[in-house]
Formats: sequence, C-alpha cells, structure tokens
Amino acid sequence: MAANNRRMSGKKGAQVGSGGQRRRGLEGKGPTPPAEARKGHKKNRIAGAKAKQAVRRPAPTRGRGGKGTSEMVVGRNPVVEALREGVPAVTLYVQQFIDNDERVREALQLVADRGGIHLMEAPRPELDRMTNGLNHQGLVLQVPPYEYAHPEDLVAAAYDAGEDPLIVVLDGITDPRNLGAVVRSATAFGGHGVVVPERRAAGMTAGAWKTSAGTAARTPVARATNLTRTLEAYKKAGIAVVGLAADGEAEVGELSALGGPVVIVVGSEGKGLSRLVGETCDFRVRIPMPGGAESLNAGVAAGVVLYEAARRRA
Repeated sequence: MAANNRRMSGKKGAQVGSGGQRRRGLEGKGPTPPAEARKGHKKNRIAGAKAKQAVRRPAPTRGRGGKGTSEMVVGRNPVVEALREGVPAVTLYVQQFIDNDERVREALQLVADRGGIHLMEAPRPELDRMTNGLNHQGLVLQVPPYEYAHPEDLVAAAYDAGEDPLIVVLDGITDPRNLGAVVRSATAFGGHGVVVPERRAAGMTAGAWKTSAGTAARTPVARATNLTRTLEAYKKAGIAVVGLAADGEAEVGELSALGGPVVIVVGSEGKGLSRLVGETCDFRVRIPMPGGAESLNAGVAAGVVLYEAARRRA
C-alpha cells in the first residue's frame, strides 16, 4: 500500500531508467543567440519583415537603364534563324517524341556548338501553355531579358575611348526591326550606342537582335524614361543634338556639327520627330532625295547621317 501511495504522489523525484535526462538538463546550451535570431523577440520580427521587403523589392541597379522582359521565340524556322544570328538564349525547349527533321537537328547542333544554353524536353501540353497556344512546331527558345544601358553610359564610354560621342536617339520607332537596323548602322560607322524611350517604343527583342546581325552584342542600347530631358542633358554636356526632318533648315552634307560630339535624332517614318523633341534639337537637317521619295525608314536614314558623321571624323 505504501508503494502505491508513493507512485500516486505528486512529488517529483528521480525516475527509474531516466537515461541521464536530468543530468543533461543541467548542462549548458551554449552562448545565448543574438536578439535578431531569437524567435518571438521584437528584433527578430523586425529583421524578418526587412528580409521580406528585400525579396519583394529588388535593390536598384545604379547607373543602368533596367532590364527588358523575357521572350519566347516560337517555331522551327524562327528558332533556327535566331540561333544562327547569335540571339542570346537561356533554354531551348524541345517537344517529347518530336519528328526529328533537318531544322530540329540543326537547332540541337547550334545549341551544342554555342554552349551555355539549357536543353529541356517537354510534353506538347506544356509547350502549348508556355506559348499561349501558338504553333510552336515543337521548338521554343527562351530569350533572356535585355540589359539596357543608361544614356549617360554611352557618353562616358566614348570619352573613355578618347573619342567624341556619336549617339543615335530614336523617337517614336515602334518596329524592332528598325531598331536592329539602326544598331547595325551605328556599329558600322563607329557609333557609341542607341537610345530608345522606355515607353511606346521598340525594344531589344529577338527580332531586333536578328536584324542587328549580332552587332547588338557590341553596341549598347540605352533606355530613357524621358527623351526630352535626356536630350537636354546631352546638350548640357556639350553635345550637339541634330534632328532629321523632311523640312530641315540645312542638308546633311552642309552641317559641320556632325564632325564633333553629336547626337542624331531619328523620328518615325510617318510622323517624324515629335513636337517637344524637335524643339529641343540644336539643328534640324534633311536628307536630299533627288528620286522624289517622301521619306526613308529609320534604319536607312540613320545610316546616311552616320556615314556623313564618320566621313567628317576620318
């Protein structure tokens, strides 16, 4: 009976077969962690909130023009052409059990030769979902976001190279192929870069990369949040701003300013320069066209003026 009372007592005592738990409980647990690491502490909650904010709001990239958006090139011919022209790519998605024709084999070979491009096999429903139902023909190429420069970077790069800046600014150009053609012309005639508006304008898409014939890898494209303010900043830096206009006061060949630091502004084929941009230009010049054509597309017009600038600098 005494044994039963002892077992039912509420008093705590050593338990038979405790395995040393009581002894281990008396051992130290090491140094006390800092307040930020102690769950439930006020500083721990503050640190957690800051970490979540950092994830939601990436740190700004200083001196850059930001990034574009990721893009998908869809279809066998477009994918092969993009790979041939050196368009940057992250992943080539190939449909499972695809008919292995010549274009598929070439795409796989180009990816293997270039290196650095992931090769992924995916079922057709997954490719349909990725392309929003477009006719992908079993091949989808993911193009990474383009990293734009800042307009000031173009001027700095020119002076670092010991050269007068030669920059092309596009106003109202919405066709990526025109942007690619201008980048190609700028590279050919020693230009230091191309500037495009951030909104309502063509960006560096896969189409622009293809038209540039790979020159976009050497000639930077910058993005401006406000084109007029960017031109004003160039003027304050001592750079002449020359706008192309059908009713320009002088012909391209007559403008000596093209031989020094200069920004060439090209408007859209239909509307030309916007009013504010046109008013900001130091000079407005025209390209003589004896053949009677009303206008030239942006790539051709930029090429003509860039050639004249390169000729004067030679």
